[in-house]
Amino acid sequence: MTSAPAAPIAQPQSWFGRAESWLDARGKGAWIAAMVLSFIFFWPIGLALLAYMIWSKRMFNSSCTMSRKSRHQNFRSSGNTAFDAYKADTLQRLEDEQRAFEEFLERLRAAKDKSEFDQFMDDAAEARKSERVAKEADAES
Repeated sequence: MTSAPAAPIAQPQSWFGRAESWLDARGKGAWIAAMVLSFIFFWPIGLALLAYMIWSKRMFNSSCTMSRKSRHQNFRSSGNTAFDAYKADTLQRLEDEQRAFEEFLERLRAAKDKSEFDQFMDDAAEARKSERVAKEADAES
């Protein structure tokens, strides 16, 4: 007779662990609602909850790209294959356009950062040069 593997024994959770699991099951909106309500009733708890949400990355745990992809992959069929194909193509085209636009914005930000850094370096070099000229003029006097 073979024995079946034992089911893992659930460890009793603290009230905090149960509350965290309950809020996680309901999503980001439940966390935000809990934070707002705690700010209304007793602000230190709201502040602590906000700090916990930021520290544990609860506010940033799912990115927009993940939700876009999951929505695209999980759309229901309308029953019309031609429409479903058109819908899939359109959604794919829109996602490609959005990805290209986000890449463009990233390149634009990088170019702006580079130009600002180059300007800073030019200003610093000019300041050093004028400082050197001033010291040489003082030395000659």
